[in-house]
Formats: sequence, C-alpha cells, structure tokens
Amino acid sequence: MNVVEVNVNPKRVKHDLKKQERSLLLRRFLSNKLMVTGSIIIVLLLLLAILGPKLTPFDPYEMVVKERLEAPSSHHLLGTDNFGRDLLTRIIYGAKVSMWVGFASALLSSIIGLAIGLTASYYRYLDNILMRICDGLLAFPAILFAIALMAVLGAKTENVIIALTIVFSPEVARIVRSRALVVREETYIEAIRSQGASAARIIWKHIAPNTISPLLVKATFVFSEAVIVEATLSFLGAGVPAPDPSWGNILSDGKDVIYTAWWMTVFPGLFIILSVLGLNLLGDGLRDLIDPQSSTK
Repeated sequence: MNVVEVNVNPKRVKHDLKKQERSLLLRRFLSNKLMVTGSIIIVLLLLLAILGPKLTPFDPYEMVVKERLEAPSSHHLLGTDNFGRDLLTRIIYGAKVSMWVGFASALLSSIIGLAIGLTASYYRYLDNILMRICDGLLAFPAILFAIALMAVLGAKTENVIIALTIVFSPEVARIVRSRALVVREETYIEAIRSQGASAARIIWKHIAPNTISPLLVKATFVFSEAVIVEATLSFLGAGVPAPDPSWGNILSDGKDVIYTAWWMTVFPGLFIILSVLGLNLLGDGLRDLIDPQSSTK
C-alpha cells in the first residue's frame, strides 16, 4: 500500500485562514445595509470636512453686509447668514470642527475609560473607589455637566474636548470593566497568573485585547453624543466661540431670524441630524458585526 506524504506549510495555512476571515468579515459588512449606509454618510462628512475648505471660494469669516440674509441661489448655494457670510462655507468649516471635537473626545475618553475600567476590574481594592467616582460623575446629566465644566474652563475648542472627555470617560470605563471582569475569571488568565506573569502584562496583553470590541462600539456612540453636546454648547454660547464656525453657533445665529431666513436653521440642523444618524447606524452595525447574536435578540 502506497502512502502519500502531504507537506503542509503552516505559514500558508495561516495565510489562507486569515484570508477567509477577511472575506467573511467583508461579506457580513456588505450584507448589513444599515452599517453600509452609516459608513457612507460618515465618509462623505469626513471628506467634506477635509476637502471642503479647499474647494469653497468663500472665506468663512468674510462679512459682506449688502448680501446679508440672501436666500439660497446659484451664487450662494445655501444662502448667507446675518453678516453676509456664505452659509455653505461656514457649514463646511463647522463640519471640520464638529468631526474633530467628536473624534478627539471619543478617542481620549476611550483611552482613559479603558485604563480606568481595566484597573478597576483587576484590582478589587480600587474597584469600589473608582466605580463610585464614576457613578458620581454619571449622576449629572451630560449636557449640564459639560456646561459646568465649560464655565470653569472657558469657551474654547480645546476646552470643549477636555470637558466632553471628562463627561464620557465614566461611561466607557463601566463598559470596559464589565467585559474585563468576565475575561479576568477565564481559565487561561488563571494559568498565566500561576506562571508568574506580572499584573501589567496580564492586564494589557491578555485582558485589554478582549475588551476592544465593546470599546469600539461604545466609541462610535460617544462620537455621536459628542457631536450633539458640542452643538448644544455652541448654541448656548459655552462651546466654540464666535466667529469660529460651528453647527451650534450657526443655529444660534439663525434662531433670531428663523421666520425670515429659514435656511440658517434648516441646513445646519440637517447636517447635525445626518452626522448623528450616520454614527448611530455605524455603531449598531458594528455591534451586529462583532456579535451577530445581538441582532437576533
């Protein structure tokens, strides 16, 4: 009886498995229509924020009084504001501010929340202290807490990011902690600990990677919440200071002329709705992609 020897290349097998995983992930992504829609909306808004300022011929700060409150036309596609500034240009520059504030707030709150959540889950004596601090911060409504922080820090774009990071970090910390507590009790973690691995190695190399999935989903929702809170702060005069363009302060300028210049409130409001809708669709789709069972519940 002849025996056929088969040479198996481990690297080739590993490469094929990764290729199959990527192909499966892509198919699942394309099959989720809501996630695809949300991704398209966010990509378009990011392109608008990045490339828009280079394409528009108008200066967002240039005031042309004789053209104030002009209705949408071929010259000013979305009309002008109460100072004669091109509204589309200011909305484009406002998109840059809103996307940057939302992204930076989501990134920083994710990093801080990850560190707090992992520390609380691993060190039991710190768990009660850190989580009670988080509970105390979460007791305040997000917008009121942000307004209070801005009153202390001052109206400035960088301070808006700091305030929103403080507001949303406790939420992220609790999400990370709940996941990390489950991972901490896994058998392989006990085996690694019994081999003498340091706490830092266990936390950051073995527990942290298993919390990334829920962290990414939460980050998308923090992004959308940050866009809303930033617009609210700017609308109230506690966020991005004038004359810097922001969707919130454009709405604030338009509230006094809402009956005579409807475009000053309708168009920036639509952009806020689109950005939040896109981020929420992306977050829901990402959650379904990571945990397919959640879509069937």
